[in-house]
Amino acid sequence: MSSLKIICPNGHLGFAPLKTGSFHLGVDSQPDFIAADSGSDDIGPVPLGSDTCASPKAWQRQDLEEMLLASRRIGVPMMIGSAGDTGSNSRVDMYVEMIREIAAQHGLAPFKLGWFYSEVDKETVRGKIRAGSEITGLDARPALTEEELDATDRIVAMAGVHPFLKLLEEGCDVIIGGRSSDSAIFAAAALHKGYPEAQSYYLGKVLECASFCAEPYGAKETVMGEITADHVEVTAMAPEQRCTVASVAGHAMYERSNPFHEFVAGGMLDMTDCHYEQVSDKTTRVTGMEFSAAPEFRVKLEGSGKVGERFVGMAGIRDPYTIANVDAVIDWARQQTIERFGPDGWELHYNVFGRNGIMGDMEPLKDQPGHELCVVVQGVAPTREMAEEVCMTGTRQMFYARLPEVKGTAGGVSFIFDEVLPGSPAYRWTLNHTMAVDDPLELFPTHTAMVEGAVQ
Repeated sequence: MSSLKIICPNGHLGFAPLKTGSFHLGVDSQPDFIAADSGSDDIGPVPLGSDTCASPKAWQRQDLEEMLLASRRIGVPMMIGSAGDTGSNSRVDMYVEMIREIAAQHGLAPFKLGWFYSEVDKETVRGKIRAGSEITGLDARPALTEEELDATDRIVAMAGVHPFLKLLEEGCDVIIGGRSSDSAIFAAAALHKGYPEAQSYYLGKVLECASFCAEPYGAKETVMGEITADHVEVTAMAPEQRCTVASVAGHAMYERSNPFHEFVAGGMLDMTDCHYEQVSDKTTRVTGMEFSAAPEFRVKLEGSGKVGERFVGMAGIRDPYTIANVDAVIDWARQQTIERFGPDGWELHYNVFGRNGIMGDMEPLKDQPGHELCVVVQGVAPTREMAEEVCMTGTRQMFYARLPEVKGTAGGVSFIFDEVLPGSPAYRWTLNHTMAVDDPLELFPTHTAMVEGAVQ
């Protein structure tokens, strides 16, 4: 075929429901594939470590239902990567079960379902370390040690195009993927149809976040990418949105330390010499992309390890003198916690909103706090009971802080409520590394089954 069209209705399936209006406009444009990514490490390490979802299952089921019904109605493949936010094995199984349920509920005609897993056993990684194959850190992290591996609860590998290609070659109509590189989901569809690697990976890069490549801002709207042998075009489906030279180029450059390079399993997309052209009111064409194969096949690993149980407290400050001395107030509360529990075995984290609660030390205006502050306190400890008490001590003692020149008894800090609230257990990223493999499918076992779609 001279060109291939893919629509993407959601840049993070399940994080918020897709907008059905632009999605159905996209479906009506007769795409060859419907695809979306469901994962992100922007959600932090908790979902991966605790093997949970970051969003309600109802939102994820809604998007899967919209996409499945549309793909079966027009007879094109549907592809999902990083199922259930993390792509862990249980999230893949959850999506596979949802697909079966939706098919049965709507009495869909039989179709072939494919899925692959991406969890990596810790002993597999340990074996690589002991064999002398370095697990290399990304973003200035040191090489992985066995000690850090032991502190890890769950590991997923990030798939490239390879398991998607294998399942497409086996004739699957619907594919549910484990943890996947965002762009690989879409690139696999184009590569399967014989398009060049450079254009295919750029197609994936521009579609991965759906309408984030369009303007004006409107999340969860559908965009359509069209690939030929020498260019990629992207078109906004929402009536009020346009894909412009600025919006498409800007999206291509975000989220990367080097805005021109996109690394995937097996190579790198180079966007340094891309040329952007407005070819219609809603469509931008891109040419000049290049793809370089990597000299060694390495796969990215993500791992998460539990730190402890967590409670959250909040305190408000309106008094100007207390605002000016908020660090001393926090130090006082922390010292009271040390006197109660000793210096080790627990953690207190303070975010001072109204000063630098979001950016921390990178905040350029942290010496210009607002006239009122909200201090969010996180207490972390091995048990829920201890975490609750640590958090309550670290929050409530702010009320009793002794500051110089204060003659009153208390009252520099107020509380929205007296209690502290249970939070999710605290986790941290333990792995953001790459590992060499001999076979691109080594970490991604694939499975297929026919879904009969009988009405329940």
